[in-house]
Amino acid sequence: MPKGHKTRKTIAKEAAREALRQVVLRHMKRMLASQIAHAIGIGHLYTRDKTGKFTKIESQAEVDRLLAAGREDKDYWIFTKDPSVQAFTDLMNRAIDKPIEQHEHDHSGHLVVTWQS
Repeated sequence: MPKGHKTRKTIAKEAAREALRQVVLRHMKRMLASQIAHAIGIGHLYTRDKTGKFTKIESQAEVDRLLAAGREDKDYWIFTKDPSVQAFTDLMNRAIDKPIEQHEHDHSGHLVVTWQS
């Protein structure tokens, strides 16, 4: 195969990778916001009906209304998900570069250095 030649399989893989890249870039702001929320910890707001069944509130307007006018543990309940260390680590590694990992090596024997003239 000549130098620089690409097979059809390689070309197809590069095209698929570029198509995926474009989809990810279109959603990047929302995914980043979700990843940050996951790293911080996510809160979910619920109401409770007369039978005691919890219903998750999805509408931001309803969330705002309940938080402004309601009382916690009476009109609404907030359940939180713990922060994700993995999400935090990934964001930090991308933002300020991954720290250099230290490696320890066990050296047995001895090292000989010779000078070449």
